[in-house]
Amino acid sequence: MRGTILDQFNQDGYFVIEDFLTPDETEELHKTGKTLCIEAPKDNRKIFSTTNDESNQNRENYFLESGDKIRYFFEKDAVGKEGELLVDPLNALNKVGHALHTDHPTFNKYTFSNRVKEVCWQLGYKRPAVPQSMYIFKNPGIGGEVIPHQDGWYLKTEPNSVIGFWIALEDATIENGCLQFIRGSHTSGLHRRYMRNPDTSASELLIYDRMAPIYPQSNFTSVPVSKGSCVLIHGQVVHKSEINRSQKSRHAYTFHVIETDDNVEYSNDNWLQAPDGKPFPVLYETK
Repeated sequence: MRGTILDQFNQDGYFVIEDFLTPDETEELHKTGKTLCIEAPKDNRKIFSTTNDESNQNRENYFLESGDKIRYFFEKDAVGKEGELLVDPLNALNKVGHALHTDHPTFNKYTFSNRVKEVCWQLGYKRPAVPQSMYIFKNPGIGGEVIPHQDGWYLKTEPNSVIGFWIALEDATIENGCLQFIRGSHTSGLHRRYMRNPDTSASELLIYDRMAPIYPQSNFTSVPVSKGSCVLIHGQVVHKSEINRSQKSRHAYTFHVIETDDNVEYSNDNWLQAPDGKPFPVLYETK
């Protein structure tokens, strides 16, 4: 099994583990995600988008300081000009993050499970840690596009050690916006950075260091998966997801793992920094 994961992961930059969660486990996480909708703020709703600047996350501490908090981000088409909801509250959120893995018992249980530790061990991690987690909603009709990107844009380590665990809590299909990958693109280096602005006097707290690369649509391979599956995502593989134009939602729970042994350096200009200088929570440590 170890060789199977490593070989395909190193070849393609991603790997699908089917039945990573049982149906009951998948349903528990799915129900918990729906509960997050009820707990979302009723005023001062923050929009999240990767395709335009309406969300203001580049200029607000609400996003920047979410590393050790559970914060709520709405779809741009779900909120009116006066902050009112335009859709059912159960369909309004884009995502919730970024400390579900530490601050919510249900997500903590699955993030630090033996299954996750086993995968990290098979991939050769010596001291893996979890810097962030998110519940992604991708609701019917308004679930926003995620632009082509590499996870290393947002979480850079040197050398690269970022890996995403993307767990489907509903069937992810081409129609409702499953993940799409440029197979093998993880071997082409890091193409861009989303980072803290070195100009501390600027209104933009977070910036990109260069223009967005152009990736031809023909290069992408759609990867539909059944609920309960886990997609492992290399930190430098280019991937995206389309707008959900269907009538079926595509909920997922995702978190990232990084290596934290002495041979790996976490970039001090990443948008996400360990709160109060404390280390990110470690899954295990190989002596």
